[in-house]
Amino acid sequence: MNIDRHVELALNIGCSLARLGPDDHEMAIEAAMLAGTHWLNAALHEGGIAGEDEDVVHCSMLVVNTVRKYAIAEPVLVGALQEIEDLRPLHVRGDVPGGASAGHRALDLLAAMRLRTIAAIEATGSAHSADSLQEAR
Repeated sequence: MNIDRHVELALNIGCSLARLGPDDHEMAIEAAMLAGTHWLNAALHEGGIAGEDEDVVHCSMLVVNTVRKYAIAEPVLVGALQEIEDLRPLHVRGDVPGGASAGHRALDLLAAMRLRTIAAIEATGSAHSADSLQEAR
């Protein structure tokens, strides 16, 4: 998938997240995971680290050397996505207390991922999704 499409999808998911209520932590975590993968993929493609045919779905499903490569190139993004992934087994279809806090944490991590990706794309000076990036702020 290309950068523009990743940005578009991440923004669409963000619009859906805005509609969730305070008790919708499972959806917040799931949506943060999905949108986060789009932000990570956009940054990896922009940096030439991963081709458009090499999209991350879950960090936990990647080969160890690939995760390490991506984490060296984009430590903030990979770390945030891994933390969101770690919230899922406990708070999505899980019964561990603190689901609301976990949902808020996932959204905070997603916001950081969005800002980092925008910065990465803007730093290259490329013309990718100028309108979408403006909307993403």
